[in-house]
Amino acid sequence: MSLPREAHAVLSHPSRMDTHGTDPASAAAPESRCEPEPAALAAGPLPETPAFVYEERQIRERLALFDRLRERSGARLLYSVKAMPLAGLLELMAPEVDGFSASSLFEARLIREVRGPQAPLHLTTPGLREPEIAELGRLCTAISFNSLEQCRRWLPRLSLDVAMGVRVNPRLPVVDDLRYDPCRPHSKLGVPLEDLGHALAEETALARRLSGLHFHTHYGVSDAAPLQQTLAAIEASLGARLHDLRWINIGGGYHPSTVDEADALAKVISRFLERQHLECWLEPGKAVVGDAGVLVTTVIDTFSREGQAIAVLDTGVHHLPEVFEYQRPPQVREHDPAGAFPCLLAGSTCLAGDLLGLHRFTRPLRVGDRLTLEGVGAYSLVKASRFNGYDLPAVYLRERKGGLRRLKSFGYADYRRSWLP
Repeated sequence: MSLPREAHAVLSHPSRMDTHGTDPASAAAPESRCEPEPAALAAGPLPETPAFVYEERQIRERLALFDRLRERSGARLLYSVKAMPLAGLLELMAPEVDGFSASSLFEARLIREVRGPQAPLHLTTPGLREPEIAELGRLCTAISFNSLEQCRRWLPRLSLDVAMGVRVNPRLPVVDDLRYDPCRPHSKLGVPLEDLGHALAEETALARRLSGLHFHTHYGVSDAAPLQQTLAAIEASLGARLHDLRWINIGGGYHPSTVDEADALAKVISRFLERQHLECWLEPGKAVVGDAGVLVTTVIDTFSREGQAIAVLDTGVHHLPEVFEYQRPPQVREHDPAGAFPCLLAGSTCLAGDLLGLHRFTRPLRVGDRLTLEGVGAYSLVKASRFNGYDLPAVYLRERKGGLRRLKSFGYADYRRSWLP
């Protein structure tokens, strides 16, 4: 469901809200509610809010589409845990993927704790730290250095058992928003192709040890053309040096939504592999869980200000930070563009700009009403906070047969551990 224009405008310009028909847009518990074993619940209403709810059916449908891409391309599939690293979801996905990708020591540790020592685990990050190198070398099967300086500094510390790669930056922007564009000017992400070519020509030890390349230049792309252009740029720049490598990781950001889109991506990958004879990895994250997750919230107060109806929710931008960071309101399932009752949805924190957009409904919202914020399954809980002391949302999985399974919940004990010695 597309959001109306005014839902975006209200976040930064509340005075621009249209109310005349234009399409707008338990803390006291002393113990933690975390449970070691998820509890299966009967099908029916969600027992608490706010809560993230993930649809098993949608996750499996997304994985099936990527499995088709994998089979037709010859690529191997890594799930990018940074999108949503909850153990219950990792276990659900594990049989359908070839491994995982991490961006930090903690993510790498989590994967090993949840999935054991055998799963392929790739890592790349600008944030490598000296005290972590040895342990990362034991945990990861492949590490792609983000800069040549990283590579020269830490390569001697890595065991020969670790596949060593370099993240490259082809400088081919395919993302309109600079906040998401790894190929933006002065990018911190990856080594320019020409710089890597010079280094391989001059540094024998680097050329001998390098076994693969990594790039991640896409964001929410369903079209195969940007990938084709990027691979062509890599071939043109590095040429025969690709023949000395064993693998390439083409990153994430691919978001096919149809069989035809998946097949188009597969064709580009398979043709590249026919020419270069490399092992290929891709690592979707948001494409798997983003649309599969919603945040269910309850209206806890309603009132009017200067003629505008306002509904305060038991959630806010502290649970969906990208709403505030990027001024991007969530989609609301109950929103009706033709609804006669516009209402500004507000979060429950003290932040004046804690707003979730202006939306229309078929009747006035009342205390106790529940709303469903859609498409928030990725990069929400991992960025969420307990600002103002409000707890984090619980997490549920709606299983294919309709039952709800609680995967994670929180409580005062978790909050207390953050602030007391």
